[in-house]
Amino acid sequence: MGLRARLNSSEPSEKGHNEESRLVAVYRAKLLEEIDLAEMSALQASDRRIRLERVLGHIISREGPVLSTVERAQLIRRVVDEALGLGILEPLLEDASVSEIMVNGPDQVFVERGGRLELLPMRFTSNEQLMQTIERIVSTVNRRVDEANPMVDARLPSGERVNVIIPPLSLTGPILTIRRFPRAFTLHEMIGLGSLDEQMVLLLSGLVRAKFNIIVSGATGTGKTTLLNALSGLIPDGERIITIEDSAELQLQQSHVITLESRPANVEGKGQVSIRDLVRNSLRMRPDRIVVGEVRGGETLDMLQAMSTGHDGSLATVHANSAEDALMRLQTLASMSEVEIPFAAIKDQINSALDVIVQLTRHADGSRRITEIAVVDSKGREDYRIVSVCRFNARPISADGRVHGEFEYHSLPRRIADRLYMRGEPIPAVFGVAQSDDQLVVRESAS
Repeated sequence: MGLRARLNSSEPSEKGHNEESRLVAVYRAKLLEEIDLAEMSALQASDRRIRLERVLGHIISREGPVLSTVERAQLIRRVVDEALGLGILEPLLEDASVSEIMVNGPDQVFVERGGRLELLPMRFTSNEQLMQTIERIVSTVNRRVDEANPMVDARLPSGERVNVIIPPLSLTGPILTIRRFPRAFTLHEMIGLGSLDEQMVLLLSGLVRAKFNIIVSGATGTGKTTLLNALSGLIPDGERIITIEDSAELQLQQSHVITLESRPANVEGKGQVSIRDLVRNSLRMRPDRIVVGEVRGGETLDMLQAMSTGHDGSLATVHANSAEDALMRLQTLASMSEVEIPFAAIKDQINSALDVIVQLTRHADGSRRITEIAVVDSKGREDYRIVSVCRFNARPISADGRVHGEFEYHSLPRRIADRLYMRGEPIPAVFGVAQSDDQLVVRESAS
């Protein structure tokens, strides 16, 4: 079996895999013997790769083995990826269709494409090779991973989010997860993906421009950051926007954007700057809008206070499975602050601060949709009162393996309609305005 066939075979043989790994190891060693490391370090990354490929091509021409043009190119690519890049992961990082890479020890490499998991016919030669790849990744962000620091969560310079956990915490070997930097979609582009429709775009655009405080809610992998980025893109260009994230992913195009990113503690356990620290500091920076990538702790209380004290139009995401769950999660997270505050007072904060919840769901076929747009219509310390203004009614999964359904629209509460009207924002006719509570689709949730 040729080298290319071994690389692309869906069921590579043990013998073929070992021969391939041997060739890569042999020519990587020969390459390192011939290059001048001082000269290489002075080159730009792209020039460095070109130089290595040229030198390796000379070595193969001089010493063999006899390979076809395609096999020769494959071998050069693999060896240079091992020497310079991330080995077998390098082609995956260049594949735009791959949204997530999951390495479960040296023998399993999964990717996510189109919302579905796929086991790839590739593997690392050993735990040691996988650990070398992991160490190369974390070193680019000045982090280290070892028994004393067995977990790392960071953002690569190219934007990907990386998570590492190694033995003794992982019993299946070193685990590496790389989430690709999501491309910035507009709301109109998301219509083409089936995530929402034109009427919902009109409503959400009006809510953002009219400075409603919006929480994007959803489980892991539902597209919260993608939607948050799209909503942020609707903020008028003349406003001062401060974004706060654990790993900077938002890609706002406005002219006045301040991007803040939290910082974990160093190896001595010092120097941590949390999301909460950044939220507090942002309030002293004269923001027109505050956009928080995800609230997950005590910073929720600071965010709610900011929303209810003059920083209208703020946006954030929260990990929750429904609009009701989002409210309860916010209440729990806000209680994690070191400030001792009763649940009733937190409920008051949520009711006064939060206007709209946009719920995202990832369906069984991997598609991601807005499944509800809900308005928080309660006041003070009342039990939470949610008014659903749009819902996606999903049908059972069809014969083609897809989830289909329809978006359903309901009337807006009068106070929401009045705020939109006062800001000059039109109300799409499919929603309408409720003349009484009887026309509202209301759900009440006690804490």
